[in-house]
Amino acid sequence: MKAASTLNGGITPHSSQVWFINSMRRRRMAAITMDPSLSRQVGKDSHQHGAVVEEIHGLITVYKDGHVERPQIVPCVPSLLPSDLGVTCGDIVIHKLTNIWARFYVPAVRCHGKLPLLVYFHGGGFCVGSAAWSCYHDFLARLAAKAGCLIMSLNYRLAPETPLPAAYEDGFKAFLWLKQEAVSGASEWWSRACNFSSIFLAGDSAGANIAHHLSLRLGSNRASEATALKPLVFKGTILIQPFFGGEARTHSEKQMVSPSVLSLTASDTYWRLSLPYGANRDHPWCNPMSKGSIKLLESRLLPTMVCISEMDILKDRNLEFCSALASAGKRVEHVVYKGVGHAFQILNKSPLAQTRTLEMLSHISSFITRWPLDPPIHHDCR
Repeated sequence: MKAASTLNGGITPHSSQVWFINSMRRRRMAAITMDPSLSRQVGKDSHQHGAVVEEIHGLITVYKDGHVERPQIVPCVPSLLPSDLGVTCGDIVIHKLTNIWARFYVPAVRCHGKLPLLVYFHGGGFCVGSAAWSCYHDFLARLAAKAGCLIMSLNYRLAPETPLPAAYEDGFKAFLWLKQEAVSGASEWWSRACNFSSIFLAGDSAGANIAHHLSLRLGSNRASEATALKPLVFKGTILIQPFFGGEARTHSEKQMVSPSVLSLTASDTYWRLSLPYGANRDHPWCNPMSKGSIKLLESRLLPTMVCISEMDILKDRNLEFCSALASAGKRVEHVVYKGVGHAFQILNKSPLAQTRTLEMLSHISSFITRWPLDPPIHHDCR
């Protein structure tokens, strides 16, 4: 993972372009409603790139001239796995121009022919993270082995260099690439095992947000994009601690005091860096239940499973989201994992977190296997 990057997808602009882009970025950030408790770091330090304008300590620093630094707090690892896991892994470039790539996980045992495909989007507030992060590599390898599914973990472009909807567009480009693979009948090491008629969307945190919005896009009445993607058939969506927000604070956002990798301050910073110019946290990409959002009742959403952490500031938003889906008549089930916080399945090595992670792997495996035969199941893991 690169520690620093330039603007516009790695292309260094002229000085006049830098001034214009940074001016628009500062105006965009200022336009977003900010809570008084936020610790915006304007003018904090002197640096060759100017003052720090946004920072989440240890994860991302944005400077006045648009320069971005991302300390490698989580190591990036190659696509290697222990042989006893029974999973083959490899990286493939999806879109050369934007350098979108994916890491594939293919379990060796196939009891019933070809395997369902899980398209996974990593978390990181749209601003950090990688499909090569060791925590995702370990988690997804275990999931592939447990669920008996093929996994495509997408490495999409990050904000603020490429704010939303770049991540959504990268996800759709991945679908188009999958379509070409299915149509061409390519016999690659991974595609030989893939059932293109059984595809699930999944992700955690910001990645779950991406999976949800792609599901909305596939089910929108204004477009027939799902038809355009044939022979791909999408079966369901798995959202792990989906990263949503809003201008009005929920109880869990205001009251959650348990240590967590996602604080309210960090959440607001991620949204300032990710949303388009002039937007606030009630933008439909942030708040799926805002007035401007696609009405859930009118959308043909895929069957959805939502994994919620009890000690997560997002808990109440996730529960409200599930209630809204159910009220709109959508097929939704949810799991609440007691005693653990945001991203516990990848970042927490405590005995309790490990137990909850095993439960999560089992629940995801069950969802993939069951659909669409059984009614929704709501778990409360204690």
